[in-house]
Amino acid sequence: MSSFVVIVGEGILADRVCAQISARYPVFRQSSFEKRFPVRTDLVLALDDAWNPAVHQQAEEVMREAEVPWLRGFVSFGEGVIGPLVDPNTPGCSQCADLRRLLGGKERHEMREVQGKLAEDGGITRDPWASNTGLGHMAHIIAAEADRFLQGEKAHSEGQVCLTELKALNSSWHPFVPDSLCGVCSRIPDDSPELARVSLQPSPKIDKGSFRCTPLGELKKVLVKDYLDNRTGLFNSKMYDLVTPFADASVNMPMFSGDEGTAGRTQVYSDSELTAILEGLERHCGLQPRGKRTVVHESYRNVKDHALDPVKVGVHTDEQYAMPGFPFAKFDGDRAIDWVWGYSLIEERPILVPELLSYYSLGCGSSGFVYETSNGCALGGSREEAIFYGIMEVVERDSFLLTWYAELNLPRLDPSAADDEELELMIERMRTVAGYDLYLYNSTMEHGIPSVFAMAKNRKDEGLNLILAAGAHLDPVRAAKSAIQEIAGMMLNLDEKLEKNKAKYEKMLYDDSLVTQMDDHGMLYGLPQAEERLGFLLNDSRPLRSFREEFKRTSEHTDLTDDLKDILAALRSRNLDVIVVDQTAPELEKNGLHCVKVLIPGMLPMTFGHHLTRLTGLDRVLNVPAELGYADRPLTFEELNQKPHPFP
Repeated sequence: MSSFVVIVGEGILADRVCAQISARYPVFRQSSFEKRFPVRTDLVLALDDAWNPAVHQQAEEVMREAEVPWLRGFVSFGEGVIGPLVDPNTPGCSQCADLRRLLGGKERHEMREVQGKLAEDGGITRDPWASNTGLGHMAHIIAAEADRFLQGEKAHSEGQVCLTELKALNSSWHPFVPDSLCGVCSRIPDDSPELARVSLQPSPKIDKGSFRCTPLGELKKVLVKDYLDNRTGLFNSKMYDLVTPFADASVNMPMFSGDEGTAGRTQVYSDSELTAILEGLERHCGLQPRGKRTVVHESYRNVKDHALDPVKVGVHTDEQYAMPGFPFAKFDGDRAIDWVWGYSLIEERPILVPELLSYYSLGCGSSGFVYETSNGCALGGSREEAIFYGIMEVVERDSFLLTWYAELNLPRLDPSAADDEELELMIERMRTVAGYDLYLYNSTMEHGIPSVFAMAKNRKDEGLNLILAAGAHLDPVRAAKSAIQEIAGMMLNLDEKLEKNKAKYEKMLYDDSLVTQMDDHGMLYGLPQAEERLGFLLNDSRPLRSFREEFKRTSEHTDLTDDLKDILAALRSRNLDVIVVDQTAPELEKNGLHCVKVLIPGMLPMTFGHHLTRLTGLDRVLNVPAELGYADRPLTFEELNQKPHPFP
C-alpha cells in the first residue's frame, strides 16, 4: 500500500502542489504541525504563501521526533524559496539554510530582525508579491522534487535551496553547508582528552618536490561548488586584484559582525581563487570552536597539572595592564576561564589550553588577558600537513619578530645563486612592474628550520617605501617565494592610501602609541622617514651569501610526516614544545580537509597594535641572539628595539 504525503499549510501554493501530486500519491492535508501524522508518512511538505519562520522552527522539532523527511516552500519578499529537503538524521536543516541565505544578503541585520519579528508575531497570511503565476511555477518545482524523492532518486533540494525571482520567474539552485553551531541539527561532540590525541599517520607527498599531500587539482572539483555561492555560500563573492604584480584573488566571508576577506596569491588567478577559499576556511575554523563543544570552565590553579601555563606563550607587562583603557586584565590563576583540549607532540599527552589562546578574536571580554591572532593556524589535506604548515607560520613570525626586537644583522642572501628560475622571474617582475628592489636575509633561528626575512625597497618617488614580510619552510626557496607573495599583495594598491593619510602616519613616527591597528604597522614603514629604523639590515656591506652556503638542511622524504618528525626532533632538542589544537569544523570534513592551531611556547607571537606587544615570559628573545653569535652576551628587555614592528 502506498505511503502518505502530508501537506501542511493553507493557501494557493499548498493547493497547487496538492492538485499536482494527488493523482500519483495519497495526500493527507492539515493546517499545522500540531496534529499527528499518519503512520506511513513518507514525506511532509510545509507550504506557505508567505514566510512564517515559527512554522519552520516547529517543523524541525516535530519532524525530528517523528523521523520523517520534509521539504518546505514559501515566499519571502517577492522571492520563492524551496528547500532544503531535510533528513531528520542528517545535519543541514532549514535553519542552516536560512542562516546562509540571510548572511548572503546585503541587508543581513535587517532581515534577521524581520525573521525574529515574524517568528514572534506568527508571520503573515500572504506575501504581496506572491502572484498566482509565480506560485504555480513554484508548485511545479516542488511537485517534481517530491516525485524524485518518492521514486528513490536524488532530489535537487538535498543540501540546496531553489530561489525564484517571482517577477521574472528566474529560478536557480544554491548549495549551502550545514552550520556546525546550529541549535537544531548540529551534532558536535563535547571536547575531551581522547578527541585531542594526535597519532601521526603517513601523509605521502604529491611528488618528491612537493610538500603537500592533496593536489590542488582535486580540490578544484569541490571548493567552488561547496563553498562559494553568491546567495547561500560560506563565501559569497570573489575579486581579482589586477594591480599587484602577481595573481591576487580574494573571497568574502559574510558574518553578522561584518565581512571578512581572505586572499590567495599565486602565479595563476584560478589557483589564487582556490587558495583564497582555503584561507577563508582556515579563518572560519579559527574564529570559534566548531568541531567540539567547550566544556571545561575552571581556574588554572585547579587544572595546572595538565594545563598550559599561559605565561609561557607571552603576556603583557604589568605596565601595559595598568594603562588606562587597556582591553585586557592580568592573568589570574584563581579565575575560572574556558579551556579546550590540545595535544603536546613533544610530551605526547593531552593538555588544556585557554580557549582564548586557541581561537582568533577571543581575547576580549571579562576573562581576556592577551591579544591573540590567527598565529599558527593552518589548513591541510591531512592533519599532518596542517600541523606542518602551522609550525612553519609560528616559526616564520617568531624569526621576524626576534630579528626586529634584537636588531639582528642577518646575512643577506643572493637570490640569483638559488638556482631557481621562478624565483628570479618573480623578483624581476616585482622590479619591472612595481618598481621595487628585493632584499632577502637568512633569519633562521637556533632550531635550524629555514626562515627568510624579506624587504622590498621602492625605487620610485611615490608609493610605500619599504614593505616587509617573512617565510619559513624546509625548502628555503619556498620560504622566500612565500614572503615575496606576501609583500607583493601590498604593492601599488596601497599607494593612494599612504598619500591620502600621510599626515596620520607621520604622527606615528613620533608617537608609537598611535600605532593601534594591523594596517598601521605596514603603512608606517611605507614612509621614507622610517627607513633608518631598518639600518641594521640595509647598512650592511658584507658580501651576499648563497642559499647553499646558508641553508644546510634538505629533505629527501617522500612522506610529509617524516619531515614533520624531523622538525619535531629539532624543536625537542631546543626544549621547545609543540601543542596542537584541532580546529577542524564539520564544514571541512566532507572534503577531507583539516585545520589546526599550533602553539610553541617560548616563540614570539605576532601582535598588531604597539600597545599589545607580548614579551613577558619570553626570555628566549634575550638569549638566542648571543647563542647565534649576533651578540656577545644575553640581552635585557631594556636593550630590545622598542619601536613598533614593521610586519604588515
